[in-house]
Amino acid sequence: MRLVFLGAPGVGKGTQAEKLSSKFGLKKISTGDLLREAVRNGTPLGLEAKSFMDQGRLVPDSVVIGLVREKLSDTSCSNGFVLDGFPRTVPQAEELGRVLDERSIDLSAVINFEADRDEIVNRLSGRRSCPKCQATYHTEFAPSKTGNSCERCSELLVQRSDDTKEAIETRLKVYQEQTAPLIAYYQNRNLLSQVASMGPIDSVFDSLVKVITADKHA
Repeated sequence: MRLVFLGAPGVGKGTQAEKLSSKFGLKKISTGDLLREAVRNGTPLGLEAKSFMDQGRLVPDSVVIGLVREKLSDTSCSNGFVLDGFPRTVPQAEELGRVLDERSIDLSAVINFEADRDEIVNRLSGRRSCPKCQATYHTEFAPSKTGNSCERCSELLVQRSDDTKEAIETRLKVYQEQTAPLIAYYQNRNLLSQVASMGPIDSVFDSLVKVITADKHA
């Protein structure tokens, strides 16, 4: 299976990508992970990306696409992959299509995860993370058993700057302007399926598995 996951911030696509990768032995590919790995390993693309990140600037599409191209050539993707949150724009999708064509790879499906706006804001604004070990919690859905500190290392939990309600509204606005057009882009290519991401994680996962194992995506 070769999949692309779309959806607004906080819709749960990262969590579902992790579960799906574990169940089917797929490689989960997210641009954030690729960037961190490339920077950590000091690769040419990693060094180029770091120069932008150190200045607080967005990493150009050319660098991101280069990282994706490298990863798709890796043996870890031979059994299939899940692109989590990439592409984010139609130009990125067009470039991804060219990269896949170079390797004679066809996408199996593009999954768009849907959730109500209020639910997304609630999910993100309640998220808390440990600055030391990166463990994540939620004030309502998955609170730390130790209150405001991390269960693993006792570090005080923090709220990410982009998880404040003001920042979330900005992120959702950017999503509607830049990423939502991808829904029509992939729908026109008969690749898009919708999965409702409201409700328990395992229920959403069951719905996802049914969609991607249907005959049309086999």
